[in-house]
Amino acid sequence: MRTTHTGKSIRRLAVGILALAAFLVPAPLASASGADRDGRSPVLHLPGATGAEGIAAGEGSTFFAGDRLNGNIFRGDIDTGKAKLFIKAPEGRAALGMKVDRDNDLLFVAGGATGQAYVYDLDTKETVAVYELAPAGASFINDVTLTRGGAWFTNSRAGELYRVPINRDGRPDDVRTLSLEAPAGTVDEGFNLNGIAAADEGHKLIVAHTGRGALYAVDPTDGFNKKIEVTDSAGVPVALTNVDGIVVRDGTLWAVQNLSNQVSRVDLNGRLSSGEVRGVITSENFDVPTTAALFGDTLALVNAKFTTPAATSFEAVLVKACAGG
Repeated sequence: MRTTHTGKSIRRLAVGILALAAFLVPAPLASASGADRDGRSPVLHLPGATGAEGIAAGEGSTFFAGDRLNGNIFRGDIDTGKAKLFIKAPEGRAALGMKVDRDNDLLFVAGGATGQAYVYDLDTKETVAVYELAPAGASFINDVTLTRGGAWFTNSRAGELYRVPINRDGRPDDVRTLSLEAPAGTVDEGFNLNGIAAADEGHKLIVAHTGRGALYAVDPTDGFNKKIEVTDSAGVPVALTNVDGIVVRDGTLWAVQNLSNQVSRVDLNGRLSSGEVRGVITSENFDVPTTAALFGDTLALVNAKFTTPAATSFEAVLVKACAGG
C-alpha cells in the first residue's frame, strides 16, 4: 500500500532496536585514522542525532544520513566535514538504509520495524510517498538500493524484496513484492536479509544475509538466487560475520561488518558466483559501523553504536576504500 503526501504526516508505530551477537573474523587488517591525505577530518558529527544507521551519497561531496530512532535526515559534506539537520521527520518514523535518486532528486529511506519505506523530495524536503511494505512490528525494512527502474528494499524478517518503480514523470509508483526462493529466501532466527546493492548494470541484485555472514546474487525478475562463494586469497571459504550494508562498484564489493568494526573488500567474478577478500579495512574511529557510501576512493560510514546504548553523539567516519590490500 502506498500513501502519497503533499505535506507532513504522522505515523505512530514502534521502532525496533537491533540486537545482534558479536563475532570477529580473523583477517589481515589495515587501519585508518587521522585526517586523510586531502586534509579532511575523518569524523563528521551529526549534531542532535539520537541514533544512526543509514548513509547515502548525494551530488558531489554531499551525503545524507538518518536518525535510526526518529527518522530525521541529516545532510553533510565530506569535504567541509560539516553536517546539519535537513528533514525533521513526522513522529513514529525511523531511518535505516537509504539511497539518493540523483536524476529525480528523491531520497528513499527504509523504515525498520515500522514496516514502512519513505520517499522524500530533496528540493522541497517534503514527503512524496509512504509505503506500507509489511506489518509493523513483525518486519524490519532494513536497506535499499536503486536500479534504473526504481528502488528495492530488504526485509530482515522475511524472504522477500519490495520494488518501488519510478514512472516516466520521475515519481515513485505502486510497490510490488518479490518472494525469494531458497537459499536467500529461507528465514532463520535473528536477522536475515540486510544490505542490498545493484550489480551487472541492475540486471542482478546482491543481498547480504547477516545471520549467515553470506552474500547472494538475485535475479530481480523471478527471485532465483545463488550464494556467492567468498574465500580468502588461499581459496579458504570466508564468512562475512556481522555483515550489514554493502556497496558495489564494477567488480568490487565492500561489506560493512558492524559488530566486527571492519569492512571487507571483495573482488567479485563476472558471473557473481564467487568473490575473494582482497583486504579488510578498520579504523580507530569505528563504533559499530552499519552502512557505507562511496565517494571516489573514499568510504563514508555511520557509527550505530549498538553496544553503547547510552551514546549521546553519532557521526560518520571516512576511510580509504582501497585500504587493506
